[in-house]
Amino acid sequence: MKPAAVVGKLLRALLGLVLLLVGFAGFFTCAATTVDYPVVAPQEGVQAWPRGAFHVHTTRSDGKGTVEEVAAAAREAGLQFVVLTDHNDFGPRDPSFVNGVLVIPAVEISTSTGHVVAFGMQKPLDGARARQEGVSAVEAAGGVAVLAHPVQKKNPWTDREAARRARGFELYSADTFFRDAVRNPFSRLIPAVGAWFSNPVHGVMVLVTPQPASTEWLLELTREQPRLAFCSHDAHGWPPYRDVFRALAMYLPPTALPEPLSTEPRTAAAQVVRALSGGQSLCAFRGLGEPMGFALEGPLSGQREAWVGDTLTVRLPPHEPGQVRLEVSGAGRLGPDGTTVELVTEGAVQIEAWVQAPGRFFGSEWRPWIVPSPIRVLPRGSGG
Repeated sequence: MKPAAVVGKLLRALLGLVLLLVGFAGFFTCAATTVDYPVVAPQEGVQAWPRGAFHVHTTRSDGKGTVEEVAAAAREAGLQFVVLTDHNDFGPRDPSFVNGVLVIPAVEISTSTGHVVAFGMQKPLDGARARQEGVSAVEAAGGVAVLAHPVQKKNPWTDREAARRARGFELYSADTFFRDAVRNPFSRLIPAVGAWFSNPVHGVMVLVTPQPASTEWLLELTREQPRLAFCSHDAHGWPPYRDVFRALAMYLPPTALPEPLSTEPRTAAAQVVRALSGGQSLCAFRGLGEPMGFALEGPLSGQREAWVGDTLTVRLPPHEPGQVRLEVSGAGRLGPDGTTVELVTEGAVQIEAWVQAPGRFFGSEWRPWIVPSPIRVLPRGSGG
């Protein structure tokens, strides 16, 4: 066969493959037009909680948008604050309001054992020391260290001893969802991309999957001391900032932020930092619904500690019967009423609200919805 004929045959085969993939993705584009969000109907007359994006990159590192573009996307998505975490960006910056959105400077530190998000520093963070020591350097600067995407295949956290010193843990990461989908192109990536063309929120939500390894490690760490759970956007601009911001957010309920957010940027940033580091903030996949009304009620200490034998009651936002369930991991057992959790053993428990959400194809899949920080469970009689 002549070379020209071989090339022609290969081009036709390639074209056929492309058309097949486009048709496959088009199936999900069409299916996504029938999907409505939010899944849980919004409540009328309820004051919204302040919400924002945590772990966002701009053109100061490997993000696709400027600070102004990120803030504009956040405002369009209905967010009040954004925590910027450009890679190894140790230059001093002040918080500010940009396009009406509070922009809080932070940093994602690249170390030899993984990445650390650092925020709320009380004094300058030495870049060289931070890249070498990671969590210890953040502690020395008076900041909060959060293990970034700790179970991600590309940049996992590998120093188990240092992990024990970090106060925060990214339980769910939008960037990790995306990278997991890339490794599963036919079951996750193509359905998500196809859905995104007609329904961007559904396209992002299709990427959301349970993270049992992440949950297991977080509970292991919480056995020793209370930890902060974060849902991170880890947004770089693809999927577009606005679409990721519309899909999930960190929320500051009244227990975390009892007063209105200040109009003075330094004061407002200090409020958000205190709220995010106090253990009462929570994450919600807001594409599924807003979390207002969610609460854990029972004999909980301010440090999110309770005792074996205690029973916690979960208050959920209004929803349709069978639409929401509690997912309990670790040292707790869900009661037969579906809203109480008995603490049965020493350790830690993670209690999340999950929603029966639109699936990748037709039908539905259970997805995480409201994600608070875990609770440390102490032996009865222990003072903590």
